[in-house]
Amino acid sequence: MAREEKSLTLDELQTITRIQKRYLSAIEEGNFDIMPGKFYTRAFIKQYAEAVDLEPEILFEEYKNEIPVAYEDDLPEKLTRVQSRNAVARKSSKIVELFPRILMVIFFLAMLVLIWYLVTHFLLVGDKKPVEEQNKAVGITESGDVSPPKEDEEKTDSGEHKDSKADADQPEEDTEQDEEQKITVEGVTGDTTTYQVSNAKKYEITVKAVASGEAWIKVTNNGEKQFASKKIADGESETFDFSDESEAYIRTGRSTETEIYVNDEKLEFESEQTVQNIIIKFNKAE
Repeated sequence: MAREEKSLTLDELQTITRIQKRYLSAIEEGNFDIMPGKFYTRAFIKQYAEAVDLEPEILFEEYKNEIPVAYEDDLPEKLTRVQSRNAVARKSSKIVELFPRILMVIFFLAMLVLIWYLVTHFLLVGDKKPVEEQNKAVGITESGDVSPPKEDEEKTDSGEHKDSKADADQPEEDTEQDEEQKITVEGVTGDTTTYQVSNAKKYEITVKAVASGEAWIKVTNNGEKQFASKKIADGESETFDFSDESEAYIRTGRSTETEIYVNDEKLEFESEQTVQNIIIKFNKAE
């Protein structure tokens, strides 16, 4: 059985597919009478097949005499949709007829607002600007005394001082740059993607479930050492130290709800499959 070959229990498969365990058991036994409907029967079989790396279309063709067809259940729903679309089309045509008039009203109101803004803005600016410029040039104080402008004095008396201070505050250019971490794709085979990590200063892997999502994960060193085999959900994350390892192996049962970070840098999935195997090789300097 494909599920047993993947070392998955019905509880784990229920977590991955979100299908009740009794329906999963019915699929394995070919007992489709307890299913909620023909449409759900085919949908559940498709999710089950993808979770254990089987091709759904091949199963549908091979067991076409046993798996119920969903067409009859869908027919009344499709007829209802057609009637609803016709009603929406009639309402839409009335809105289309009124649309040019609505645009003309909006355009007219916008022009009135623009004219009002331009008139009021330039009138106010024209009245205030000469008085503000005169006060600034003469320098009227609160006591009524008049003081000359200080711009030229500041330039002649403190010009050299400002230049020297600017030169002192200017930082020296840093000609040395640290090499950044680099992640490259070594290859993609089916549901397995291999990555190479170089120039890394640490070797930490973080596996995170997206908000309001959940995923089953398994983390090993691609050998005998197992770091985790569990379910994470609702933004929960786990970080693993691979400083003493040369490779990291992560298997996720729901890649769309799983995020993997290599030293705080998010890994981009190359495959769109739901169940994925991720191999990360660390190119450590000797």
